[in-house]
Amino acid sequence: MNFGKSIFFPMTAALRPPLACEIAPAGVVAARLDATSGYDGQALSSAFAPLPAGLLFTGLKAPGLSDRAGVASALRQALHEVAQRDTKVTVVIPDTAVRVLLLDFDNLPSKQEEILPIIRFRLRKLVPFEVEDAAVSYQTMSGKDGMVRIICAISPAAVIGEYEGAVRDAGYEPGSVLPSTLAALAGLSGGPPSLVVNCNRYSITTAIVSENDLLLYRTLELAEPDSSHTYESDPTRTGEELRQSVSVAVAYFEDTLLEAPKQLFASGPGGAEELVRMLGDPGVPVRDLGQPTTTGNLTAMPPGLLAGVRGALAS
Repeated sequence: MNFGKSIFFPMTAALRPPLACEIAPAGVVAARLDATSGYDGQALSSAFAPLPAGLLFTGLKAPGLSDRAGVASALRQALHEVAQRDTKVTVVIPDTAVRVLLLDFDNLPSKQEEILPIIRFRLRKLVPFEVEDAAVSYQTMSGKDGMVRIICAISPAAVIGEYEGAVRDAGYEPGSVLPSTLAALAGLSGGPPSLVVNCNRYSITTAIVSENDLLLYRTLELAEPDSSHTYESDPTRTGEELRQSVSVAVAYFEDTLLEAPKQLFASGPGGAEELVRMLGDPGVPVRDLGQPTTTGNLTAMPPGLLAGVRGALAS
């Protein structure tokens, strides 16, 4: 799947570099697959480099980096800890920098070059920016009642270009680009239908996966940037928005799958412990989607931040 000049959400690990990084408001997480033991959910070397508050604008407008050199420096520091000789890297970016939609079609042409114009035409009324020059990627999933369902990701080319540019400024080459939650979902290893919650102080994403199909993907932005690309966060409002988002996702889960979720998977700062604190008693177990592994020497890995790069490196 093509996303600008990058490969978006490729289905096999062979199509992705063994090196990944996530550029998040809290900082840069870098991880490298341990090729000697293969991916088993733990065989990673990882590192973290923090970013100053307000340096990263997570939305759909460029410029999105108030200090691109600062982001490049953090990328260079974190990647240097784990990269070894690799220079091509999968880049995980904030959910709010990409719109992810589930689209149903009566049918689609058999030729791939004929599908993308149809998707772009459908997207014109669904996203708040021009689609003709945007980076678009899609993946076909199983449909029902003769319909064709696709998962589609779209982002302004200028936004993707900024993230890719920062990676190149750091001395590396972006080989894939994925939004944070979609990357994290690839780390789920089968099992029953799963509800994933990715929450930070700027956005909440809820997603439901069943038998490798994405049933729900919803991202809610929590704050609007001011003219200097800084944010104000109201913890009380964030908790209310989180509880409402999870409640809606649980209701959709029950209506669609005719059962309640057996557990929640947490991604984002603070991990499962922080999600439980903000939700109160969720009524079901909450597990971390990304567990810390061997970390680099910069700083200790904050809990909850590893899910994106783990998923990006999953087979």
